[in-house]
Amino acid sequence: MTTDPSSEPNIKTRTSCPLCHKDLIIQWQSDNIPFFGEVMYITTRCDCGFRFADTMILTQKEPVHYEITINCMEDLNARFIRSTSGTVRIPELGIDVEPGMASESYVTNIEGILDRIKDVVITATNWVKDDETKYARGLEVQNVLDDAMNGKGKLTVVVEDPLGNSAIISDSAISRPLTREEAGKLKTGMIVFDVDSSELTVDVSEKSQPIGN
Repeated sequence: MTTDPSSEPNIKTRTSCPLCHKDLIIQWQSDNIPFFGEVMYITTRCDCGFRFADTMILTQKEPVHYEITINCMEDLNARFIRSTSGTVRIPELGIDVEPGMASESYVTNIEGILDRIKDVVITATNWVKDDETKYARGLEVQNVLDDAMNGKGKLTVVVEDPLGNSAIISDSAISRPLTREEAGKLKTGMIVFDVDSSELTVDVSEKSQPIGN
């Protein structure tokens, strides 16, 4: 059950608007969300029209790998939880969706994540209409996704999260901890301080690569 946000601490900080440079008040509101744990909502708006809203996940767990192979229609109903630090993969199609600074967290099901990816593939396919090979590959990927969503084909859906806040909830799902080396290769979509290297790094990619040569 979600905690009533009104019972959580509400912090205000002052800064300047990046557009008009007037004083700007930033609201920081903590909350507790099932599957994601402690989060912080950050919102602000200026009279000049500038607006900003973000959600920071404050909970950090062990790095984790989840995967499910779609074998039947029931598998499409498996709950899929992707935090802002989750990387989504469909190995058979060579699709990787990595987090970036504008990453969104969401809770959906396997059918929902396939539908999201298909929308990206359709857009990417339209971009390469002048390239016969890539265009044909894009249409092929769309057909494979359609078959999987209609229970006519098998696909593996993977989510990996170095902060442990993503998951696939199903009896058919397989999970395992990520090794330190595996977790170190993943994007987090946020500012991360590595205590071992004492370096501040920022992950900024939010890419999908559904169409190959």
